[in-house]
Amino acid sequence: MIAFAYTGRSAQGSVSGTLEAATPGAAADVLMSRGVTPLTIRQAGGKAASTATAAAGSALAAKPGFDLQAWMQPQVQPVDKLLFSRQLHTLLKSGVPILRALAGLQDSAVNPRMKQTLLEVRQSLGSGIELSMCLAQHPKIFDGFYVALVRVGEMTGRLEEVFLRLFHHLEFEQFMGQQVKSALRYPMFVIAAMFGAVTVINVMVIPAFANVFKSFGAELPLATRILVAGSDFTLHYGWAVLVACALGGWALRRWVGTPEGKLVWDRWKLRLPVAGKIVRKATLARFSRSFSLSLKSGVPVEQALSVVAATVDNSHMAQKIDGMRVSVEHGESILRAAMTSGVFTPIVLQMIAVGEETGALDELMDEVAGLYTNDVQYDLKTLGQQIEPVLIVFLGILVLVLALGVFLPVWDLGRVALKH
Repeated sequence: MIAFAYTGRSAQGSVSGTLEAATPGAAADVLMSRGVTPLTIRQAGGKAASTATAAAGSALAAKPGFDLQAWMQPQVQPVDKLLFSRQLHTLLKSGVPILRALAGLQDSAVNPRMKQTLLEVRQSLGSGIELSMCLAQHPKIFDGFYVALVRVGEMTGRLEEVFLRLFHHLEFEQFMGQQVKSALRYPMFVIAAMFGAVTVINVMVIPAFANVFKSFGAELPLATRILVAGSDFTLHYGWAVLVACALGGWALRRWVGTPEGKLVWDRWKLRLPVAGKIVRKATLARFSRSFSLSLKSGVPVEQALSVVAATVDNSHMAQKIDGMRVSVEHGESILRAAMTSGVFTPIVLQMIAVGEETGALDELMDEVAGLYTNDVQYDLKTLGQQIEPVLIVFLGILVLVLALGVFLPVWDLGRVALKH
């Protein structure tokens, strides 16, 4: 046995350590069984685990610390990965060798960053590193789920089938993202318009009226005094509010970037009044589809749960799914582990129960994914209708306060003028 030092990613984040194995590939298999997607595997003591790994490491070390040209290149978009997966499936199915297929995809790639990534993958693959390890060297493009399924395809000899399933998975993810953006476009526009209107009124309209009201020396109504005070605060301390909001947003983003903050944030997202149920259904759809895809690809249940935990895009759900994996490893059934987690709906639990009894868990999980996908589509289409009454109420309150604050003094002054 040889001691290997490794770095990788799991549902909890980045991990590193050492383990003993016969070869780097065997070490990668051990890590995958633990739910860790390996990024680098090297022989402990600073020596490369193999000539191939050493060559890849030297190539990576030769790169400059900051490449302005690479930084200015456009990011790899989901559609680039989508086309890559589909085209690679077609080429592999047609019997084209993997290196030649990657060369063709590199030449036909439109995105410069994707073209450069495929070049580096080809170089690493040509030096003897497995394809999954080559892809894992680019975590910003190929996530843990993608790498894990490619690894499974290598182990089972069904690499072209795995790329087809990854294509369908990425297509589903892209469709969901487009649906969310489409549903939120109208509410965000209304909120931005309301914020702009309030800003203009506070900065330009209210100060003009305030000078007129003060010139008469009369006592102003409560609504008008509130508006004038708000306008004065905006004029004198508006910059401080903007700075505080910017700092608060930066601090919130940094906090959410930590494992503890992301866990709390993701748990809170599931409890939002309107969007919470949509987030939960979308997360369950992603879990069901990923779990089904992993099982169909021949991944053991324990490893499949680890892979899925890294792809649900919700730390709270990922923590619960990882707890399921631990329970299953200790001999509990998937149904009992899912019930203990407390995050699954009765429909999912019923499907898991039937799937375990009939041995068709992958097919039933695919059915659950389709069910919740349709539910999410309907909820997203009606999201604007659900939010619209709330926006109308806030808009009505805003108009009422402005009308009372501006016109009440005018009416009072008009009555005084008529008496005189």
